[in-house]
Amino acid sequence: MKPNVIWKGLLFTIPAGLILAALLSLTQPGSWVLGWLAFSALLAPGLFLLIILWRWAGAGRTLFWLTLAALVLRIGAGAALEQVLPAAGSGSETQAAGYAFYDAYHRDTQAWALASSGQPLWLAFSKSYSMDQYGGLLGLSAAAYRGLSPDAHRPLLVIVLAALFAAAGIPLAWKASRLAWGEGMAAPVALILAVYPESVLQGSAQMREPFLITFVVMSFLGAAEWRSAPRRAWAWLAAGFAGMLLFSPGVAIFTLVILAGWLWLRGRFDFPYGDNVAQRGRRIPWRAVLTGAGVLALALVLLWAGLARGNLAGRPPLEVLTSWLRFSSQWDIHLLEKNSGWVQKLFEEMPAWLQLPFVILYGLARPVLPAAIVDSTWWPWKIIEILRAAGWYALAPFLVYSLVAIFRSPKQRRLAWLWLWMASWAWSILSAIRAGADDWDNPRYRVMFLLLQAALAAFAWTRSRSERDPWLGRILLVEGIFLAFFTEWYLSRYTGAFGKLPFGVMVACILALGGLVILGGWWRDRQKASRESKPKMKRSKL
Repeated sequence: MKPNVIWKGLLFTIPAGLILAALLSLTQPGSWVLGWLAFSALLAPGLFLLIILWRWAGAGRTLFWLTLAALVLRIGAGAALEQVLPAAGSGSETQAAGYAFYDAYHRDTQAWALASSGQPLWLAFSKSYSMDQYGGLLGLSAAAYRGLSPDAHRPLLVIVLAALFAAAGIPLAWKASRLAWGEGMAAPVALILAVYPESVLQGSAQMREPFLITFVVMSFLGAAEWRSAPRRAWAWLAAGFAGMLLFSPGVAIFTLVILAGWLWLRGRFDFPYGDNVAQRGRRIPWRAVLTGAGVLALALVLLWAGLARGNLAGRPPLEVLTSWLRFSSQWDIHLLEKNSGWVQKLFEEMPAWLQLPFVILYGLARPVLPAAIVDSTWWPWKIIEILRAAGWYALAPFLVYSLVAIFRSPKQRRLAWLWLWMASWAWSILSAIRAGADDWDNPRYRVMFLLLQAALAAFAWTRSRSERDPWLGRILLVEGIFLAFFTEWYLSRYTGAFGKLPFGVMVACILALGGLVILGGWWRDRQKASRESKPKMKRSKL
């Protein structure tokens, strides 16, 4: 990189970092000067790194504003929630301390306890600290507190670190999208990663998700650069998988499976887009296969070590994994039934074999937008719930329509996209089962692979615009029918203002009207195709 570029970056990032650090230190306990130094030590180099990544990814104006928006939204939301929740939250221990998530509160408290204890930081990876199964975020938080804030517990420090990491994923996602799918995909993918509400919420708390989202982006960037810059590709893959192994080995395993299938399908059918055609069908080298097998083995060992606690301690790895998934999902489904009277009623009325499909569908529908709008709760939570639900219901139709777009795309690209579509929905279904359709855990598990969802949504958007396909509008109409019926149902449930339809009748009405939209659209397309083919047939006879 040219020296003048470095100097320009430093001239911008150092003053900006110092000013922002001064403002953030005002909101934290302990000495203002020490707090200012701590935040400056994160923000000044962090902002400089963002400038470097921005220039490397293309240095466009749109990318600059998206990266800045990602950072400001997360730091701003984190600082605001820390101040608002103690005064206007639910009054729980977690919110009284200024934390949005139970896990974030207890993990961050343990991180501060470890940092201030004088004990070795590697204890974060032992079973002494129960709030982090794998120890990655707890160890990182403890290191930040011990190195930058030894005098006082400043929770916003870890939020700033998470926000910087999430913002770094924006230029990386932009670059990966350009390499993998073309120039037109970069902006919509980066936009979704920057402003998707669930991602913003996770990035404004002391949670693993903002780190994991960026680690997944790093690994996809490495895969996208596999043939154009193999050395750099290895570096991105190593960084991404190292982070995932420390923070969540399960995510590393799933990512490895996705990338293996995607690279194979691209190499066999879809690679390259306008590059040297002679490389088509080139096999993945054995070194990569062996490295992937090693990463998979290490991830399985770390996953087993993280889950083998309590009554699972000492059991074989496969038994630990299957038992943990079964017990945890059963427990979360039990909590879902226990905490919701209407779910209890539905479970009593439906056959046992229908309960798991119901949990999956209910989990895919959550957070439910009509419930978020109608439910009465503390105003900070109402805003959060509406934004989270609105984000999901804005994204979901594009994920559904993306399957239509995939089958209408060129044949050589179809299988690679179909693989990503199946992986995205498989992870969403697994998240719903694992979290028992919980309104908080289910969406945060789902958002870990936001890159896949963003890519599919961007692909759907670009295809619908270029082809003027009416099917996206039809899918949006079906969602509108769903939302209209559920809004009436929740209003009647909470206010008694309307006559409430029985749940089964309501579902039947939604399916019937939605089916009419789909079948009517299919019939209209056939009629249109038939009319267009008749003139061609007449001309051929002449």
